[in-house]
Amino acid sequence: MRKRTLLLAATLTTGLLTALPATGAAAAPSGLAGDINGDGYRDAVITAPLAKVAGKSNAGYVAVVYGGASGLDTTKRQIVSQDTAGIPGVPESGDYFGDRATTGDLDDDGYTDIVVGVHSERIGSTDDFGALTVLWGGATGIKSGTDISSPLPENRNELGWSVATGDFDGDGDTDLAAANNAFPGLNVFEGPITRTGKATELVGIDTSEQTGINTDQIVAGDVTGDGKSDLLVMGQEEISGGYRTRSVLYKGSATGLTPSSKVAGGYAAVIADVNTDGYGDIVTGNFMEKSTDEPNGGSGGAVTVTYGAASGLSTRTPVRFTQDTTGVPGASERNDAFGWSLDAGDTNGDGYADIAVGVANEDLSGRTDAGSVVILRGSASGLTGTGSKAFSQDTSGVPGTAESYDYFGHSVLLTDVSKDGRAELITGARGENDGASSAWALRGSSSGITATGAKAFGSTTLGGPSGLTYFGDVLAG
Repeated sequence: MRKRTLLLAATLTTGLLTALPATGAAAAPSGLAGDINGDGYRDAVITAPLAKVAGKSNAGYVAVVYGGASGLDTTKRQIVSQDTAGIPGVPESGDYFGDRATTGDLDDDGYTDIVVGVHSERIGSTDDFGALTVLWGGATGIKSGTDISSPLPENRNELGWSVATGDFDGDGDTDLAAANNAFPGLNVFEGPITRTGKATELVGIDTSEQTGINTDQIVAGDVTGDGKSDLLVMGQEEISGGYRTRSVLYKGSATGLTPSSKVAGGYAAVIADVNTDGYGDIVTGNFMEKSTDEPNGGSGGAVTVTYGAASGLSTRTPVRFTQDTTGVPGASERNDAFGWSLDAGDTNGDGYADIAVGVANEDLSGRTDAGSVVILRGSASGLTGTGSKAFSQDTSGVPGTAESYDYFGHSVLLTDVSKDGRAELITGARGENDGASSAWALRGSSSGITATGAKAFGSTTLGGPSGLTYFGDVLAG
């Protein structure tokens, strides 16, 4: 049973969404991961899956805000939906276009593309659900899209529930992994993928049969340091009397993904080298209270670091963090949801990956579920609570005011959009303004994330609809 589901919502009253042209694009692609228009700056993908499009409630859209020397530039942006010219599909109520998304250069042209897992999309009159839509990057931004059309799994039930990109076989091409709520539960589309929607090959993996863990969430990264992407599969395994959350690492190899070791279970994860030893470390977040079926949860939630090694997992004992860990701001309180969202990036330019932890249900001064974000620091000895910082709408310099049910920290992204060697923090609050929602951008500095110069923006800032949108539900870059 999936415990983390999209909250459904009421009807909007806004109209047609159109793509807004990007400006200032480079003449040739930079090849930089996360750079959609090839100008040498990383960009941010921000989704609004509950937006009303062409009169259809909860149809959804994907926005791109382009990076530059001063950070994200909200005047250089695009809004892309199934009502945008060149994008497959038509807006339908309940499609939630954008509630699953990732990025990667799928056609090897040097521009980063966006993959949207449209898992609620009904395929014609069949019983199949789920499409994988690729929005193609280019010198002027997103101008076209393609549904992956072949090869496809025989059965599709919410195909695209979770999506991740990486080079799993080490051949230099970007592959796409997608979860499917039917046999097989994991599908790997080997790259390159053409702009007509054809993948080089499709490999189906039955994770339940191989490891006893179903495929729910998937996250890619290089744990073994061999240049091939590995894949963390997060789900549940059967135990006496029920189920418990658990994850398994699939190692990349010349012949594709193969199951390796089981690790801490949760509902969010990121793979990053927090101690700069050349191996990616697996950071999992479990926002649930600790119990038999949630052994990696905690009072108020917990984050677990499992260190990587050439063979897969280090012999080092995994380290668990809560808000009661020395140096971590706040205190562990029931239902804080520490670990609701996670991302990694070097926020101060010291060479170590830091971890942004969303604490979406954090209560602040009597305001229920106002939310916050905690930054845990990477170091030579690994992830540490020392030097951690917390940010909320009560933090001086952060726009807005913390209010009950804002859920600040619902989504987090750490990415260097200004090309200064320090990652910015972008975070979303799904409950802001009764679900209209907003995103915040905080700059990196020599001392890490700072609220100085922080800015907030929402759907209407980018030319999108007002009202309930869940703007910022998913962030990618």
